[in-house]
Parts: sequence; structure tokens; C-alpha cells
Amino acid sequence: MNAQVANLAISLGGMQLARKIPMDTDPQILLYVRIGYITAQLLCLAVYYYTSYKIKQKNDLTVLKYVEPKNPMSTDSGGLVTTTVRDYDLGEVSKLVRGVYMGIAMMAVLHLYMKFNPPLFVQGLTALKGIYDAKPVAIHLFGKPATGDLKRPFKVGGLFGAASDPATDAASIKEAERKPAPKKDE
Repeated sequence: MNAQVANLAISLGGMQLARKIPMDTDPQILLYVRIGYITAQLLCLAVYYYTSYKIKQKNDLTVLKYVEPKNPMSTDSGGLVTTTVRDYDLGEVSKLVRGVYMGIAMMAVLHLYMKFNPPLFVQGLTALKGIYDAKPVAIHLFGKPATGDLKRPFKVGGLFGAASDPATDAASIKEAERKPAPKKDE
């Protein structure tokens, strides 16, 4: 099943289940939901930080070259990226950690400022699903081989399946090496 479809199903199912939980009328249940949410977020952060520790411990300095996909919102075309597996994986884990922090910030606004309770329950579920879906976690903690969907650079599934994935073929890399690097404005 596609991860995005599964996330949508969890979100919709979680919202239906959250409606049946009397969070607004029973402060004790709301406390338990808050504790569950905080526990899920702390578990996510702990797993991601442990994954980065394992990546640093392996210290895989294999060179990874790929061409970034073009951004349709920008005039800059995708350029050649030369990195190591270690740095690439650490960058991916860093994106996952930032996603957790952004989710916490959004939930703080929704729950603390707007007094909206059901997303606490749903975000706790989706956070746990995020650990399962995280590709660096699958490789470094679950021991899955870096082949197929887990092959670096990771494919970035776009909305409704429209993905602009990094190019890893030799022709694209050679073409990008010949192009001059884009000049940055100072």
C-alpha cells in the first residue's frame, strides 16, 4: 500500500475514533491523550537521534552522486550533488527531526491556542507510522538492504504520485558535470 494512502487512512480513521473519545467532557481522558501524544513525539525523536548515532557509527564514506530534480517553482535547474552515504543519510534524518518539531509547533497552536483536541490523538498515531515509513530508520535500525525503494538517493513521492526523483544514471550525471555551477547572488 502506498505510504501516503496509508497515512490518509490513519488520519481519517483516527479522526473518527477521536470523535468517540470524550476529551472535551472528561479532563482525565484529555490528560491521557496528551501523555500519549507527548510519548509518541519523544519516541520519534529518540528513534531518529538513535538512527543518526548508528549512521555516524557506521561512517559509510561511499561517494554518492546524483542530479537534483528541477524545482518547478524556481528558475534554477537541478544541479549535481556529490556527497557521501553518511552525509546523505544524516541529512535525511535531519529532515525527519525537523518534521517532528514542525508538527509539535503546529499542534501547540491547534491545541493550546485554538483549544482543538482531536488532532492530538491523530498526530500520536501518525508519528508512530512515520517511524515505520522513515527510510533511514528502515536501513539502519531494521536492517533492510538499501535496494529498491530504499536505494539512495531516496525517491520523493509527490502529491498524487507525481514525483520528480533525483537522476542517478551516468548520462544525467555526466551532463550535470559539464554544466557550469549556477552563480549565487551576493
